Amino acid sequence: MSALGAGAASPLWPAEKPRATADTVILLWMAGGMAQTETFDPKKYTPYEKGLESKRVLSTFPAIDTKVDHIKLSKGLEGIASVMDRMTLVRTYQAGDLGFILHSRHQYHWHTGYAPPLSVAAPHIGAMISKTLGPKHPDMPAFIDIGQNLDIGAESDAVKAFHTAGFLGTEHAPFLVPDPSDAAAAVRPPAHITPGRFENRQKLYRKLLEANPVLREGSDYQQQSLLQSVENAYRLMTSPAAKAFDINLEPKESFDRYNTGRFGQGCLLARRLTEAGARFIEVTTEYIPFRHWDSHENGHERAEHMKAEIDRPITQLVLDLEERGLLDRTLIVLASEFGRDMITEGKPGREVKDQIKQPDVINEPKFYGMHRHFSEAGSVLLIGGGMKKGYLYGTTAEERPCKVVDKPVKIEDLHATIYRAMGIPHDLAYEVERRPFYVTKDGKGRPVMDVFA
Repeated sequence: MSALGAGAASPLWPAEKPRATADTVILLWMAGGMAQTETFDPKKYTPYEKGLESKRVLSTFPAIDTKVDHIKLSKGLEGIASVMDRMTLVRTYQAGDLGFILHSRHQYHWHTGYAPPLSVAAPHIGAMISKTLGPKHPDMPAFIDIGQNLDIGAESDAVKAFHTAGFLGTEHAPFLVPDPSDAAAAVRPPAHITPGRFENRQKLYRKLLEANPVLREGSDYQQQSLLQSVENAYRLMTSPAAKAFDINLEPKESFDRYNTGRFGQGCLLARRLTEAGARFIEVTTEYIPFRHWDSHENGHERAEHMKAEIDRPITQLVLDLEERGLLDRTLIVLASEFGRDMITEGKPGREVKDQIKQPDVINEPKFYGMHRHFSEAGSVLLIGGGMKKGYLYGTTAEERPCKVVDKPVKIEDLHATIYRAMGIPHDLAYEVERRPFYVTKDGKGRPVMDVFA
């Protein structure tokens, strides 16, 4: 079913509604599969040497101390280690068992809570929150996505599939900011167009949409959602709130603390948008096949580079929100579609076809690091928004396979936790084609109550 053909999305509220502990979510998306044993779940460190057996290597970085005595991280995350006392670390996220592992399928599953293919266009979690709670500030988009270019080649359509509001309508779709350094250009009219002319253009565009026969084929709900999205865009572009998108207005000293590249600038933009009243913000390291966290070779070097890119801006984001009195009501979630291992592809007992060749003996640095998709265990950070501080949830094995030992967390339970923090029940549903579509799969997700303060 296409989103355009879907009927009105009517909420079906359950009897009980939880008390919200957060008003805003910032999702820091480690696109491409962040290696958990190289970041937030370090194991025994084995330094590189020629002739090293692959099966001996669990972590290619030594562990470092954090502000919390019983929690250690991987070298290269010293900044996050210094603010570990503000956050909960979940080490037992288990990715969906979707068969042959594809990044786009697992990212779709993570962002919507539903495994493709589906008979309806499933909304992104940010769209669900936008629809359910609405904008915090009337001129600010409720759902903003930062850092992902959707034209990435063969997987473009698959990545676009979860960057939508699905059946909820265009009004709740993400406001896309591929490059945070150029975000200001997306929220202001061209310099050569006067305000009066811009207003006339907006009115004409609306008339053209209303007269479009394709639009008339959709339901009344979908037609109104599209028209409302046009009104929302116009209101933002003529509002003082648009200044929040211009990171060049940030004082140089503050800008430089964040500026490790596009992701760092995206974290700065997320802080500014949080201050301005955004409801849900996603900042991604960007998914591009075989780049960034998608480390099918040179895994150690790639992880070293990625940690340098994320560590300082994430630390600064936490400190800035705390200083401004916003952290307690802002839930920061750091996550990835799955973890990585050098040996296992998939999960123990459910291995899938290897996608890279890993030699038994390492004679080149490019084979040193975590290269294979490991869906049995991954790490998630939960910061602010009513979460416990300095808390570790779940344990994984110290020896390969480093699988979950206790307290597994599935995607429906992680989503239920995020929704609960926002005051949304895990079994809230929207009626689509006379059927309920739940915010967590079949309404069965359960929030992980142990992580709440």
